[in-house]
Amino acid sequence: MRRLILWDIDGTLLSADGAGRNAVRDALVEVFGTTGPIDGYSFAGRTDPEIVRHLMRGAGFDDADIDERMPEVFRRYVAKLEREIVGVEVTPLPGIPALVDRMEAAGGEVVLGMLTGNVRDGARIKVEAAGLGFDRFRVGAFGSDHADRPELPAIAARRARELVGVEFSGKEIVIIGDTPLDVACGRHLGVRTVAVATGKHPVDELAACDPDHVFADLGDVDAAWAAIVE
Repeated sequence: MRRLILWDIDGTLLSADGAGRNAVRDALVEVFGTTGPIDGYSFAGRTDPEIVRHLMRGAGFDDADIDERMPEVFRRYVAKLEREIVGVEVTPLPGIPALVDRMEAAGGEVVLGMLTGNVRDGARIKVEAAGLGFDRFRVGAFGSDHADRPELPAIAARRARELVGVEFSGKEIVIIGDTPLDVACGRHLGVRTVAVATGKHPVDELAACDPDHVFADLGDVDAAWAAIVE
């Protein structure tokens, strides 16, 4: 069996109880003096740089100014997230610890990784706070690698190839996520997609995006494993 298994974080691996959104809000106010039109704006499935760009465009800033200030936004965001995460309950979602254990134990040409819109340092903070162990995920592609989510699967596949010497392609690459954007991001590569309704999108909405599999949650670990390795 050959699989590169790429997990989304928020709403898929874990719930961080709004810590990321609060940290983004505070960082934007400090760097730009405004949050932009954040109320009602959905972060789900978007990369962190995409979120900042959308919100600051909505506040009237041009792209050159946004790009210049982006590194400072994320420097402050990571520092604020480290403090914010201490005061909230960060929990793995149903079935996640057991599935991660099974994937890690599979060995061979099964590579456990992540694909997330979080910048890498933010991803580490959240995954460690949930007790899942960031370094167990041997490869990853992050919002800090590219602002456009559809570019991330190829980055993760390249890193997996460099790590284990295997060229993963097509349905050997599995993307697990909780939004339509997760389902769509690997479509051009023909990857396997597993959608899970533990975020803000219900099962019927995810099913309409035509993933390979869709679950209400991943509490049935055997069924989820079968969907990944069949």
